[in-house]
Amino acid sequence: MDVSVNVGYFGPHITGEKQLIKDLDDLGISCIWTAEAYGYDAVTPLSYFAALTNRIELGSGIMQIPGRSPAMAAMTAVTIDKLSNGRFRLGLGVSGPQVVEGWHGVSYGKPLKKTREYVQIVKDILNRETKTTFQGEFYNLPYDGPDSTGLGKPLKLIEEPLRKNIPIYLAAIGPKNIELTAEIADGWLPFMYSPTLGDKFFNKFLENGFEKSGDLDKKSKFNISAPVFAKLCDESEREIYLSTARNNYTLYVGGMGAKDKNFYFNLMCEYGYEDIATQIQELYLKGSKLEAEALFPSQLLDDLTLVGSKERIKEKIEDWKNCNVTEISISIPLDIDTIRFVKECM
Repeated sequence: MDVSVNVGYFGPHITGEKQLIKDLDDLGISCIWTAEAYGYDAVTPLSYFAALTNRIELGSGIMQIPGRSPAMAAMTAVTIDKLSNGRFRLGLGVSGPQVVEGWHGVSYGKPLKKTREYVQIVKDILNRETKTTFQGEFYNLPYDGPDSTGLGKPLKLIEEPLRKNIPIYLAAIGPKNIELTAEIADGWLPFMYSPTLGDKFFNKFLENGFEKSGDLDKKSKFNISAPVFAKLCDESEREIYLSTARNNYTLYVGGMGAKDKNFYFNLMCEYGYEDIATQIQELYLKGSKLEAEALFPSQLLDDLTLVGSKERIKEKIEDWKNCNVTEISISIPLDIDTIRFVKECM
């Protein structure tokens, strides 16, 4: 199993820690993932990390589909892949309706259909076999709407990509989204993946997608990179360090998305915590965030994290090795001793 790191939305915050970034490269960490919401973008920090490193791969986890045209995403992917000598992973996702419509100012629409069209166009641009044309529900190349000039023409990426098969990862949590990811992408970026409960829930959706892909070897080539909060510490300090993870998971279950459209809430229910998830959401949405956090189950929190003594972490890593996840991605704040130990255990 590979070990990566995930700096989330805070890529610029660690740009001053040059030695840490170089140490991650020297340790053989597989990838450094960034993210974006409505603050820093996911792409710019990766260019900086590319200049400081030689081996570590660079992943956008994720670039927001509504924030870029498919062509812009493909151009960005080709650029970073070239600058990093073939180390880029293109992670994409639709985000949620609050960000899509509130920040980017476009319709949330049909995320499954939009993602399928988007990925198809990106792949066509990267393949660079012909000029790119596409007629879909959400994307049309050339654009031929009623307000078009009529001057648009099919184009072909000017530069030859260093790699035409830049790996594409999708962030997905709903059943249909996971199935689509297994069908059309090279990897999946889940959240709140439980190494003991996740396979039972997710397997059927992944298998359906693999079958639809028509690639008999798809399952063996497919990568799943799951973010995990990790901290090597004395057992007496566990609750102190777990508080960050507890806060984060409670935010997603209780306040991410609308009350009737929260995939993380649904996932916690599928894990067998429906009553507690309902209480957490109700408390969080009325502003009682600390009360909501106090309800987050310790057993589930322990399952989702790697926090504690060397003996505890080593034992818990066995659960990860025995599930479908192919890469655990240690989340910020990054501790080099913890990362080194987790890497040694793999």
